[in-house]
Amino acid sequence: MGEQPPEKASTKAPARPQGKGSAKKPKAVRPESHLAMVRRARRINRELAEIYPYAHPELDFRNPFELLVATVLSAQTTDLRVNQTTPALFAAYPTPEDMAAAAPEHLEEIIRPTGFFRAKSKSLLGLSQALRDNFGGEVPGRIEDLVTLPGVGRKTANVVLGNAFGVPGITVDTHFGRLVRRWKWTGQEDPVKVEAEICAIFPKSEWTMLSHRVVFHGRRICHARKPACGACPIAPLCPAYGEGETDPEKARLLLKYEKGGRPGQRLSPPPDYPGLPAPPLGGATES
Repeated sequence: MGEQPPEKASTKAPARPQGKGSAKKPKAVRPESHLAMVRRARRINRELAEIYPYAHPELDFRNPFELLVATVLSAQTTDLRVNQTTPALFAAYPTPEDMAAAAPEHLEEIIRPTGFFRAKSKSLLGLSQALRDNFGGEVPGRIEDLVTLPGVGRKTANVVLGNAFGVPGITVDTHFGRLVRRWKWTGQEDPVKVEAEICAIFPKSEWTMLSHRVVFHGRRICHARKPACGACPIAPLCPAYGEGETDPEKARLLLKYEKGGRPGQRLSPPPDYPGLPAPPLGGATES
């Protein structure tokens, strides 16, 4: 028999397999709706409330004036360093009237450990004189009045109002701004715009404690450079999961303050704080 001619290659596409083994197109990931983001944000807040039921302002204070002064001093430094500095400051100048009459050189020397001590001394003298002359030596309880004081902006005013007067407010510091952007609650960079957008997500009654919880989480677990993702209790709700260390054992080594078994920032923490008090000036510090 002679050779058979080669068969022509079929031009038909092979049939797709049917049944369970069929290839499926991956579903497109839909952008999160605003409503879904709000629900996720509120769930994160509820989770943080369980993780940090003891969340509190991490500045030592006994009255509105001390909190106001401590918050002004906290710019560009840690709350720990402020707390280590204010005992001597308030022993020397316990009232606005006392501080308004302080010699600038002496005030500068006391607050030198907090950095930028000349500018901060000028602010403390100015706000103390304004309290003495315009407000009868009392810290006002309205944001409109507080922001007229030298060195006092909305962030400082909200800290004082929320924690000394019980007036709800969102405190947008570096930790708060960083985390709410990481969680996709806002894309804003300007603190005033961040404050407005976050206020719109949560009931007013939650504003002050939300601020504490977010800042606590940012200082302890969700760090700027290397978040401890593998040790984060809210990882399933976080769109930025994986930016940091995901290995649980390695992540636990990144935890700070009471979460890492080390002292907190306050020398005189609230009674329900589960960690250790911070050491006085000259002791070991926690950055």
